[in-house]
Amino acid sequence: MKRYILAILCFLWFFQCVFSQKQHISGSVKDAMSLQPLHHVSISIEGTNLAAETDSLGLFKLIDIDLLGDQILKISKPGYLDKRYPIIINTGESLHIDDMFLRVDKTANKDLYTIVLSDDELNDDTSAADNISGLLQATKDVFQRTAAFEFSSSFFKIRGLDSSEGKLLINGIEMNTLFNGRMQWSNWGGINDVLRNQEFSYGLAASTLNFGGVLGTTNISTRASKYRTGGRLTYTSSNRSYANRLMASYASGLIKNGWAYALSIGRRWGNEGYQDATFYDANSFFVTVEKQLNATQSLNFTGFYTPNRRGKSSPNTQEVFDLRDIKYNEYWGNHNGEKRNSRIKDVAQPIFILSHFWNINSDTELQTNLSYTFGKQGHSRLDYPGGGNPSPAYYQKLPSYYLADTSGPDYGNAYLAEQEFKHNGQMDWNRMYDANITNANQGLEAAYVHYEDRTDDNQITLNSILNTTFNEHVLFSGSLNYSSLVSDNFAEIQDLLGASSYLNVDAFDGWQYDLQHPNRLVGKGGKIKYNYTMYAKVMSGFAQIQIKHKIMDYFVALHVNHTNYQRDGLFQNEAFKDNSLGESEALNFFGYGLKGGVTYKFSAKHVVNFHTAYLSRAPNIKNSFSNPRENNNTVKDISEEHILALDASYIYRSRIITSKLTGFYIDKRGSNEIGFYYADGLTSAGIEFNETSAFVQEVLHNVNTLHFGLELGVEAKITSSFKLKSAASFGQYTYNNNPNLYLTSSSFVTQDGSIDFGKAQLQNYKVAGGPQAAFSFGFEYSDPEYWWFGATVNYMTNTYVDVSPLTRTSNFYLDDDGLPFNDYDEVVAKQLLKQERFDDYVVVNLIGGKSWKLDKYYLGLFVSINNVLDNIYKTGGFEQGRNANYRELKADNENPIRVFGPKYWYGRGATYFANVNIRF
Repeated sequence: MKRYILAILCFLWFFQCVFSQKQHISGSVKDAMSLQPLHHVSISIEGTNLAAETDSLGLFKLIDIDLLGDQILKISKPGYLDKRYPIIINTGESLHIDDMFLRVDKTANKDLYTIVLSDDELNDDTSAADNISGLLQATKDVFQRTAAFEFSSSFFKIRGLDSSEGKLLINGIEMNTLFNGRMQWSNWGGINDVLRNQEFSYGLAASTLNFGGVLGTTNISTRASKYRTGGRLTYTSSNRSYANRLMASYASGLIKNGWAYALSIGRRWGNEGYQDATFYDANSFFVTVEKQLNATQSLNFTGFYTPNRRGKSSPNTQEVFDLRDIKYNEYWGNHNGEKRNSRIKDVAQPIFILSHFWNINSDTELQTNLSYTFGKQGHSRLDYPGGGNPSPAYYQKLPSYYLADTSGPDYGNAYLAEQEFKHNGQMDWNRMYDANITNANQGLEAAYVHYEDRTDDNQITLNSILNTTFNEHVLFSGSLNYSSLVSDNFAEIQDLLGASSYLNVDAFDGWQYDLQHPNRLVGKGGKIKYNYTMYAKVMSGFAQIQIKHKIMDYFVALHVNHTNYQRDGLFQNEAFKDNSLGESEALNFFGYGLKGGVTYKFSAKHVVNFHTAYLSRAPNIKNSFSNPRENNNTVKDISEEHILALDASYIYRSRIITSKLTGFYIDKRGSNEIGFYYADGLTSAGIEFNETSAFVQEVLHNVNTLHFGLELGVEAKITSSFKLKSAASFGQYTYNNNPNLYLTSSSFVTQDGSIDFGKAQLQNYKVAGGPQAAFSFGFEYSDPEYWWFGATVNYMTNTYVDVSPLTRTSNFYLDDDGLPFNDYDEVVAKQLLKQERFDDYVVVNLIGGKSWKLDKYYLGLFVSINNVLDNIYKTGGFEQGRNANYRELKADNENPIRVFGPKYWYGRGATYFANVNIRF
């Protein structure tokens, strides 16, 4: 019996040894030219979901492999040629491959194109393009690439969310602004070549650098020793945002005495983009230098400065579009023989980052960063305290105004207005100069002045990031962060337009902007209208555990933060003389976040994952103070925002097909939204108005929105040269409650200058922001002779106008006596308040390129043509808030042409982008 038991135990021991051993594959990857280790190289077994990435030393490890026999090990990295290694996996045997080499891809122009396109498509007046441009080249996921580079011209928002829901890092330092939480890609153009080393986690996936946002985290590494050695010269011609671009970059790689550096310089310019008078004038400078202190530590300095000035374009009503075209821009006029734009964005904000990298041991890395950002951001416009509105598209200058005459249509003046707008229809700078010169000769102040809304920021950020591997299964990540912002905000005179001075008094209501200096006369460079400083401090911590096994991976992450805001008024505004000068109350918020995820590997080809998160966070500065330009008031009942988010994905990967299907659900609660506009037809029982028309600040608070839908990306490699690709996003993004609304204005005769309108009936209205459903299908052919061509067809649907919340409050149907209008008709009202849905549209894009090797140089050509069919389509728009009640909105809709119809943004027609570069 003992011998029988012993035999069984021996058999079980042998069975466990044979069948329980796990196979591992490890190795290293280097650049074939510089022989330097390559970071973020993707290592996978072809036709499966088994994958890993190389670390900062170029090392990788694939663990718990249950495949046997002949397999293909695929090695890939953007900008390099893929390599495929035949391997044999034997039972219980681990495989180690040292020094696999990758060579530079001569067709890397394709990669360059994708980055350039997103930079080119940015629009400063909306957040949608910034939202998706952040994806850049950080991922090869078919859907995300399609969203970033095919849907961007339609201002598509991933999952219906703003860019503030994603986190952008440079060397681990968060770059989202404290003002509105958004990424600032549009301020950093021209340094594309040196922002290519990226690490990306999408959605609620784990990140080793920070907790991330609902849309994920992008980290750009500018560590000098990690750049591929060599240089690039690039020239670009386009008719989109700018006409010309020149860029030059060079990276030394690691040289003697442990030094490495990378440099970039660029310029983008053009007298006019696709829209009229949208000039572009931008320069860029970048440097990063690293010194390896010893075998385990190095110090890296990065600095970049990308000053840029560009002319803005206007949203337009349907009437303006019908009279002109989609290129029309109301902000400019001829002056001294040139097109002069009154709305200019001017940004000059250098950024410096000092990073210390310390490999404490083979399993633990500590990175400490210090960044300093300063400089200005300005948005210019015209003020007209002593003259009429200079806008050529002002409603009283258009035909609709005369056709809506209460005594009957004035066809004569309507025709004259139509002809004037068609043949002139631009700002009259000479008339403004003449008016000011006449005033100056009579001892009067400026009737017109060109000024700039300025923000001068100084921000310091310090953080430390720790990553340690406890064993081959467990990784711990954590960070501590501190940011301090001092933001000066004021209006500054740019040009007196021939006048001698500007009177710093509100011409509309007669209030003194600065009561401590009444009737002050201000010259060029002087501060007017408002002047205050905003202080913000944020402290946060993050911790995460990732556990990886053969069949299942999972993680859990925790985030805590404390946020403090305070306003310090430097002008005493007469309309709020007791609540504008000096410090406001300090706003303090405590936020936290918890998220986790699990990945289950059914087989090497079939994988599913599930992520969930709950966040409580501070509102941004923009949505915390109701009108900081005039007073210290904060949003009533302000508190933290809350988000519950879920997503689940199924991933299938074979030798031919790669696909991913994701479902998502995001419930946002307690947000605030603040808007500024002129409102007509204000009514509120028992409230006294200076006028029924006023410039107001609309505060919508306790806003809930619901976002859910599906994302699909499929790529089929039909042959080694030809592949098909398709992507789809189908979502529903709606308001999920009836938030509270109140207005503030210096025109209101109330104690705090505000009027509460109660609930805005917004539930089930669609959240505006590009198409809620988008579909793309295309192909790409890459020839062995290094030329390639591709085309995509994109279909957009379910795009809605942004509704006016005020017209969905009691102000819409109540008369001055507090009772409903006696002619109120619910059927008519329902039709008036129906949200406009834009027409569906199709956009066809073509891309192609060719590469040549000339001795030791690589010459590349790339060309893209967007919207080949030259389709005209609306990408977004908003209802004007001027028709604030039933009678006025009904009357406006009954006019032959609406006077205050919605304003729209249109997509560009057919455009091109041509790029030629040489690499060495």
